[in-house]
Amino acid sequence: MQQYLQNKKGLVQNVFDQVYDRYDLMNDFMSLGIHRLWKKSMLNMMNPSAKLKLIDVACGTGDIANLFLKHVDKKSEITCIDPNKKMISKAKEKLKIYKNINWIIAPAERIPAQDNSFDLYTISFGLRNTNNLKKSLSEAFRVLRPGGRFFCLEFSKIQNSNFNLIYKKYSELLPLIGKFIVGEKQPYEYLIKSIENFVNQEELIDLMKKEGFEKCFYRNLSGGIVSIHSGWKI
Repeated sequence: MQQYLQNKKGLVQNVFDQVYDRYDLMNDFMSLGIHRLWKKSMLNMMNPSAKLKLIDVACGTGDIANLFLKHVDKKSEITCIDPNKKMISKAKEKLKIYKNINWIIAPAERIPAQDNSFDLYTISFGLRNTNNLKKSLSEAFRVLRPGGRFFCLEFSKIQNSNFNLIYKKYSELLPLIGKFIVGEKQPYEYLIKSIENFVNQEELIDLMKKEGFEKCFYRNLSGGIVSIHSGWKI
């Protein structure tokens, strides 16, 4: 399933090249800091134990890896993947205290790992930035071991019409405020369009099932601004 906006040549890469050094500030500002609670909610759902192998795709500046390693007292091996070299560089600096993270520059559609390699797969606010949803989900299924679990934290569709209207009004202000805060409008303009064009909660469940995931479900957070999707490779 191709994503039209993301397939515009160089668009996504250019967006993250512009904001990589202000990515954490951008996330804090955009979500009023709530993104940190959303990520903790996904980790709580995961409830990982030590020695499990995690692959964190579209890792950004490493928030999930940091939360994961703190949760397991640094006793796990993590592979962090992101297609943006500058983002990976920022994450490496941020998490330099950890020696058990393997950093790889690659897209979600082409993960350089063997079949059945990982116990857990996470992707947070990255699935909608991929060029092809089907290939990304297929790769997630491929690299997970039987019994492995997939987690996706992503912007979703608000199901309350009144709340959705308020959220849309706020979203319209983001590019202008973003220009003032971080000096760029384009990342916020792309953000809004990518969220609007992304599949809804049930559509993503259907795509996961088509790629082989079982026991799929999702949990809405903050009224559906974001959702956490989960599925198992049986």
